[in-house]
Amino acid sequence: MNRQAPHFPMTLPPRLIAPAAFAAAAVLAVLAAAWAALAIESRTRAEVQSLMTREGLSWVAVTTDGLQVRLAGTAPTEAQRFRAVNLTASLVEAGRIRDRMDVTPAQAIQAPRFSVELLRNNNGISLIGLVPAAADAPALAEEVAAATDGAEVADMLTRADYPAPEGWDRAVSFGLTALALLPQSKISIDAGRVSVTAISGSDAEKRRLETELDRAKPDGLAVSVSISAPRPVLTPFTLRFLKDDRGARFDACSADTEAARNRIIIAAVAAGLTGEADCTIGLGVPTPRWAEAAEVAIRAVGELGAGSVTFSDADVSLLATLETPQAAFDRIAGELEAALPDVFSLKATLPEKPQTSAPDGPAEFMATLSADGAVQLRGRLTDGTLRDAVSSFAAARFGAGDVYMATRLDPDLPEGWPVRVLAGLQALSELNEGRVTVRADTVEVTGVTALAGARAAITRTLSVGLGQGQAFTVEVRYDEALDPQAALPTPQECVTALNGILQKQKIAFAPGSAEIESAARDTMDALADQMRKCPDIAMEIGGHTDSQGRDSSNLALSQARAEAVLLGLQGRRVLVGSLTAVGYGETRPLADNESPSGRETNRRIEFTLPGQAAATAAAVSSPARAPVSPGADASAPPAPQPAPRSGGAPAAAAPEPAEPFVSSAPDEPTPRARQRPQAE
Repeated sequence: MNRQAPHFPMTLPPRLIAPAAFAAAAVLAVLAAAWAALAIESRTRAEVQSLMTREGLSWVAVTTDGLQVRLAGTAPTEAQRFRAVNLTASLVEAGRIRDRMDVTPAQAIQAPRFSVELLRNNNGISLIGLVPAAADAPALAEEVAAATDGAEVADMLTRADYPAPEGWDRAVSFGLTALALLPQSKISIDAGRVSVTAISGSDAEKRRLETELDRAKPDGLAVSVSISAPRPVLTPFTLRFLKDDRGARFDACSADTEAARNRIIIAAVAAGLTGEADCTIGLGVPTPRWAEAAEVAIRAVGELGAGSVTFSDADVSLLATLETPQAAFDRIAGELEAALPDVFSLKATLPEKPQTSAPDGPAEFMATLSADGAVQLRGRLTDGTLRDAVSSFAAARFGAGDVYMATRLDPDLPEGWPVRVLAGLQALSELNEGRVTVRADTVEVTGVTALAGARAAITRTLSVGLGQGQAFTVEVRYDEALDPQAALPTPQECVTALNGILQKQKIAFAPGSAEIESAARDTMDALADQMRKCPDIAMEIGGHTDSQGRDSSNLALSQARAEAVLLGLQGRRVLVGSLTAVGYGETRPLADNESPSGRETNRRIEFTLPGQAAATAAAVSSPARAPVSPGADASAPPAPQPAPRSGGAPAAAAPEPAEPFVSSAPDEPTPRARQRPQAE
C-alpha cells in the first residue's frame, strides 16, 4: 500500500520575507501610536477637568482631540473665562488650548444711590456723601461756603460718573437754603427728599425757622423738619388741670422728662382729657417725683367729677365746686394728701355757698383790653394808694395814653384784693384782646393772644400772684394770624421786596459823589418802611458801578454810596446792626458796559442775603473790559477791595469821581478821561 508524504505549506521565497516583516512592523507601530495618543488625550482631559473642579470652575467642559484641549461652557464673567484658560495653560502648552467658552451677558449696572449729609456746628461744616460727577464736588463745597458766609468747609464728598437723578438739583438747592438758616444742624439730602434736624435758641426762633423752611420748600420735594429748642427754665414749675362742663383740659402743664410728660398725659386721659395735650418739658422741677404727684392729683380731680388742681412748684391747690358733696370732698382730699410725696403741700378748698349779695351788688374789678390797644379799668379798689398803683402799672404795661380809668373806692373789699387786681392786670398784658374780672372768690381771664405759650404763662402768673388755694379761670385762645413771628416775611421775601422798590425807582446820587439826592427821598422812605416789616436778619447793601473810570475810584465810590444808603436807613430809625455795606465797583456787571443802557443797568444799589452776592458773582461771566491805557500793566491784579463796613460807619470820600446811579449831564472830561471815558 502506497502512503503519501505529509504536505507542508510552501515557505516564502527569500525575496518576500523582508517586505512582509516591514509591513507587519508598520501595522504594529500604527496600533501602538494610536493607543498612546488615546492614552495621552484621556490623561490630559482628566487632569484638566480635575483642576477645574478643584478651583471651583465646574461649569468648564473639557474635551481633547489629539493634542488639542478644548474648553467649553458658559463663564459667569469674563474674568472667570480668562482664569479657566490660564489654569489649563499651567498643565498643557498654550498652543494646544482651544477656547470655546461663552460669557454670561452682563446686566445693566444700576446707578448708585446719591446722598449728601451737611453737618454744621460752631467749628464749621462737613460734607459727607456720594454726588454725581456732573454735580462737581468742589463746586458744591464752594456753594456751601457761599451760603454760610464763608464758613470753613471740610469736603469729604465722593463723585460717581453717573447722571444726576431727577430732583437732585432741587433737593440740593433747598438743602443749601436750610443750611444757611440753621447754624446748628444736620441736613440729609436725597433725590426727592430732604431731612432737616436742627437746634434753635428758643421756641420763638423754632417757629420762625419752621415757617421760613416751609415757605422755601419747593413743590414736589418731600421735606422732613425736626427743630428742637433748649429746655426752658420754668419758674415756678406749674401744672393746672381742670374739669368742668366743657370737659377736662390743661391750662398749664410742665414736666421734667419725656417719660414724666407721658405719665401725666396718660393720667389726664384717664380723667377725661380728649384731644391733644400740650405739656412743656423744662428745667426747674422741685422734685424728681413731680410726675407721681401730678398723677395722683389729676386722678383726684377725675374722682371729684369737677374741679381743678394747680401746682406751683411744691404748692398744690385742690379746688372743688359748689356741687361737690362734703363727704366725697373730705375723702378725696384726704387720700390725695396721703398720696402726695412729702415735699408737696396741699391746700384743698370746697367753696362755700354764696351769701346774699350786698345792696350794691358783689365786689368786682374789670379790666378790658380792646383790639386797638385801649384799656378800660372799671369797678372797685380799696383806696387811693391802690388806685395810683393800678394806674401806674397799667400805664407802664399798655401806654399812658391808652388807659381809661373809671373806678370807685371801697374800703370793705375782701382781704388780698390789691394782689388779685395787680395779678389780673399782669395776666391781661399777655393778651392781644381780652378781659380780666376780679371777684371775691375768683379771677377770670378771657381773650385772644398772639403767643402760643400765653395760656401757660398766665396760669403761672396767677398761681404765683394769687397764692396757694385761690381760684381762677383762664379762657384764652391762640390766634396764629396775630403771631408776629408767624406773620414775618422770610429773609428772601424781604430781599425781593427791597430790590423790587429799587427796580421801580433807583436811588439818585449827586454826580461823582456819595450824596443821595432829594429826588430819592421817596425811595429811601419806601425802603425804610419795608425794612420795618422784616425780621432783624443779616443783609448786605451792595454798591455797583459801570466800567467807566479807574478801578480804584469805582470801588471806593461804590463803597461810599452803599454806606450812604445804610446811613440813610439808620436816619429813618431802621435797625441797621445786621446790615453790611459793601462796594463792588465794576466787578459784578449785569449787562454790557459798551452801551449806555448797559452802563445804566450796572449802576445800582442791591440788597442780598449773606452768600447770595458771591453765588451771583460766580454765575455771572467775566465782564468785557475796556482797553487798557497805553503803558498800563495788563497783568496787574485789580485794586484790593476795602473791608465791608456795617452799623452806620461814616463813608470815606471817594478819591476820584466815577459814575452816578442815575443819568444826568456828564462833567467836563479830564485829559485822562479822554483816554478812557469817565462817567458822571
